[in-house]
Amino acid sequence: LFQKLAVDTVKTSNISYAIKFNGIVDYNTDKVANMSPLVSGNIQNVRVMPGDYVHAGQVLGTIKSPEVANYNAALISAETNVRLNAKLLEQQKELFKSGLASQIDITTAEVSYEQAVGAKVAAEKILAINGNNKNGEFEVKSPVNGFIVQKNVTNDMTVRADNGGNMFTISDLKDVWVQANVYESNINSVHEGDPVEVTTNTYPDKVFNGKVGKLMNVLDPATKVMKMRVVLDNPGYELKPQMFATIAISNSVNKKAAAVSSGALIFDNSQYYVIIIKGKNNIEIRPVQVITTNGKTAYIKSGLKPGDRVVGADALLMYYYNSLNS
Repeated sequence: LFQKLAVDTVKTSNISYAIKFNGIVDYNTDKVANMSPLVSGNIQNVRVMPGDYVHAGQVLGTIKSPEVANYNAALISAETNVRLNAKLLEQQKELFKSGLASQIDITTAEVSYEQAVGAKVAAEKILAINGNNKNGEFEVKSPVNGFIVQKNVTNDMTVRADNGGNMFTISDLKDVWVQANVYESNINSVHEGDPVEVTTNTYPDKVFNGKVGKLMNVLDPATKVMKMRVVLDNPGYELKPQMFATIAISNSVNKKAAAVSSGALIFDNSQYYVIIIKGKNNIEIRPVQVITTNGKTAYIKSGLKPGDRVVGADALLMYYYNSLNS
């Protein structure tokens, strides 16, 4: 056991308190694409579900829309008007050569032709903005790469451009937020930019490092808490929206105490113990009083002094081994 156990030496350091908050993982709303319908109609061929990864330009569904059909009809009318005014201009020029038309007649015909061309260009742009489909359909395409994090439409559902409804929300999830509540008693201990350690139920042994990105600086009138937002990088997409998370923020105070790895602590019968290593095959199980722990480090009020050597990990194994043999 001595060959396998980690040994920790007690040191003196400033006490660092860990304040913990419960939070929920959420997508970064500053880096999302909210897709509202640009035209009204009936949406069909919805091909995606929440959680699906989509690429920029990928078709998510098709809206059969009378508006798009009208845009196409307007373009056809504008093209016809251009051809008509081109013929009229050509006719006025021939009449002018024969003395049967004046310069004013030619100028009028030129203005009418230019107006017809302008109307055609406008009709082309309007149709292009609305998908450039000449069959009365509007293809809903993803503007970015990312995950579908919200889907509010189903096949054959009627959508309207004037109600502000959101069809899809897309986020790349490369970084996420953890939203948490800060109670009044802890407001002075939390600052924007503070480093944090986040753990989740899904990955209990993994720590995600981030920072406090935003404090709302107002209290909710109903719950009397302040909202806090933590920003975390999420390169492997391990953190998913709506996961529960625990946020730990460390705060140092100008007080010193004996510090040892929290893995050295053994809790039994309402008392903390550590195993002191005095020499080869010579150990002592000693009760200690704990001030606080911040996850990795335990701060001791009494029972240890700087320089003491203790079992720093798996101490519980030796504790029970010693109990069974004593």
